[in-house]
Amino acid sequence: MSAAAGRPAVRAARAGLTGRRVQASVIALVLLVSTAAATLALGLLADSNAPFDHAFAAQRGAHVTAAVDARVSSARLAATTRLPGVTAASGPFPQVTVGADITFTAPSAGPGGQGLFSTQLNLVGRASPGGPVDALTLTAGRWARQAGEVVWSGSGNGPQASVGSHVTVHGVPGSPRLTVVGVATSATVSAQAWVTPAEIAALRAPGAPAVSQMLYRFARAGSASQVRADVARVRAALPPGSLLGAQSWLTAKLRATRSIAPWVPFIVAFALIGLVMAVLIVASVVSGAVAAGTRRIGVLKCVGFSPGQVVAAYVLQVAIPAAVGAVAGVLAGNLLSVPLLSQTARVYGVGALAVPPWVDVAVPLALIGLTAAAALPPALRAGRLSAVQAITTGRAPRAARGYRAHRLLSALHGGLHGRAGRLPRPLTLGLAAPFARPGRTLVMLVAVLLGGTAVTFAAGLATSLDRVATDLSHARAEPVQVGLPGQDAVIQPPGAPALPGPAAQQRAVRAALRAQPGTLRYVAEADDDIGVPGLPEQLSLVAFGGDASWTGYQLITGHWYRGHEQAVVNTGFLTETGARVGDYSTITSGSRHVTVRITGEIFEPDGGTPKIVASLPTLSALDPHLQVGQYDVALRPGTVAASYANTLATALGPDYSVSADSGMPSGFAAVIGLIVTLTLLLAAVAGLGVLNTVVLQTRERVHDLGVFKAVGMTPRQVTAMVVCSVAGVGLVAGLVAIPAGVALQRYVLPVMAHAAQSGVPASVLNVYAPGELALLALSGLVIAAAGALAPAGWAARARTAAALRAE
Repeated sequence: MSAAAGRPAVRAARAGLTGRRVQASVIALVLLVSTAAATLALGLLADSNAPFDHAFAAQRGAHVTAAVDARVSSARLAATTRLPGVTAASGPFPQVTVGADITFTAPSAGPGGQGLFSTQLNLVGRASPGGPVDALTLTAGRWARQAGEVVWSGSGNGPQASVGSHVTVHGVPGSPRLTVVGVATSATVSAQAWVTPAEIAALRAPGAPAVSQMLYRFARAGSASQVRADVARVRAALPPGSLLGAQSWLTAKLRATRSIAPWVPFIVAFALIGLVMAVLIVASVVSGAVAAGTRRIGVLKCVGFSPGQVVAAYVLQVAIPAAVGAVAGVLAGNLLSVPLLSQTARVYGVGALAVPPWVDVAVPLALIGLTAAAALPPALRAGRLSAVQAITTGRAPRAARGYRAHRLLSALHGGLHGRAGRLPRPLTLGLAAPFARPGRTLVMLVAVLLGGTAVTFAAGLATSLDRVATDLSHARAEPVQVGLPGQDAVIQPPGAPALPGPAAQQRAVRAALRAQPGTLRYVAEADDDIGVPGLPEQLSLVAFGGDASWTGYQLITGHWYRGHEQAVVNTGFLTETGARVGDYSTITSGSRHVTVRITGEIFEPDGGTPKIVASLPTLSALDPHLQVGQYDVALRPGTVAASYANTLATALGPDYSVSADSGMPSGFAAVIGLIVTLTLLLAAVAGLGVLNTVVLQTRERVHDLGVFKAVGMTPRQVTAMVVCSVAGVGLVAGLVAIPAGVALQRYVLPVMAHAAQSGVPASVLNVYAPGELALLALSGLVIAAAGALAPAGWAARARTAAALRAE
């Protein structure tokens, strides 16, 4: 279409917008919400993966990090690098797991004070940070060049140390002391620290197995099944039992994106609901405009408009408000993304993250294009109308439509005011109105259904996340924790009084707990992290000194451990070790090992970090440095946790830390706030769809309204009739939305949990109560009634004479 031919279409579109401000506002608001949700979803998805993908590509990250028995010959290891599908390999690098004390400057400890923490490290010997696979990035200092130097890993969940810190290795003759000379990052966290290859032999404890690390890249490693097949080929090429462990890069990627990846699925669900609603409502608006403006189309054709110009006028009538709404939606999506993207920025230390510019461009263009495509079919129908047919056709639906519904409902009416057991005539007229325009009614039904589905889904999701926050904090089961001073990470400055020994500290805590009348039960807890061959990050240990089945750990499968040869583990442990509930698992750390039977899988995502929970005697055999660091306390009913904690802290003195868990973590609060915001916006969009439909209906039947008013119908009865015209549709939509919303919650929540590298306990999934579902079933009715109130008020205020003169 030429510019000269396009100008009349633009003028006609502008005139159409002026005469249909309500429909233009509906389109703009619908596009605002849909664009905001889509921008937020796509922006979070891009930013959750982009930092890892960039680092993995830049460092030529390892698809598989393998721990191999060092007794395997060099020839056998070299053969694995030539296997089909292997594109690059590095190694073998000597590897050892050691216990270590890390000392660093701690100004908070006062003059001369130092910080100290003990841990176990997975050390790898490498002569340089480069190589064809896992080329490390030095972020501070330099690489280790001689004995006594170590390079610290700046990746992963483990303890962090800076250049100049000291690492004292214990359990090794001479207790070697290493100095941190550099900090490096590995995309797949191939180690906690690196030393020179010759240093590994001096750091291996007597009796500890010799282990080598191999790093592989494969031609096909994009899915878990492909990685398993790659590992199987490597295992088959090595002597039986010599592959001690293999870590997939996909696990590292999930761990790296844990800050916002779990939230993306539900935002995508809201975005898809918004997109479908946008298409339906836009198509309904244009179809209604064509139906209501049939005579105007005839006039346009009589004054010389071609079919193409008519189509262009109606598409522009939609595209202009859609563009305004899309631009505003991009701004809203960027604002909504700030709380979640700030979490990812802190994780990667990149200062700030924002929605990528290409998302800000692509999303509005796609939404405007989708809107224009939705408007095109009814616009083409307008273009095909002949001028004579358009001018002679009225706006109201044919009388035969809905006649049977009117006849059936007329038997229930009892005049304008009703009789005993009968419905007033305004209500029956309203209930029968949807049958006059079945296509339009179906669109309104789907829009309200989607809005009700969003409400039901959001209610269940918010309740589930609230339970997740409670389960992870253990606040309901053990609202008070008492920390022992011996576990503080700060060494006392010179001249400070010595603290009592660990046994005396525990006796003091137990005596104080028994003296508190609000104490129901308590148990000693010890925590530590150790290095395990085959696991790039440390294994988290949680050991209890007594019955701890009440401490609030939610079981996904299996049962709580019993005795000293059983344990429960989280999903991350099962994923990284390949074990299953019911299996016996042997855990090796240095020269120590322990075999336990896994009796249950607990809900403890921990960002994918493997965790094992067992009795203190069981895990002490694996980690001799494991010692009680806190007591978990359950309170009697009616005891206020904060008051109890204050009283206990006074009794124990300032050396002991007493904390009371209360409130929801800020991250969960922000996400639940986002859920509420998106739900209200989608419900508002559904209400706008209802408003548009009711506006079209009241304008089409304005003459009928005049007749009703002339025979005595009051404004209040007119309002009731108009609201009842959508009440039945809203009630049906609300009822259907219940199973749809529940099904969506049961689908999305496990996907979110998988992104957090965890399963889902039944207590988190089964959150809908019968009474709550009954209330949620009314959501469709509320949305429909709210959308109909404004046009109902307009119809009630319309003057009878003016309505009777309308066609």
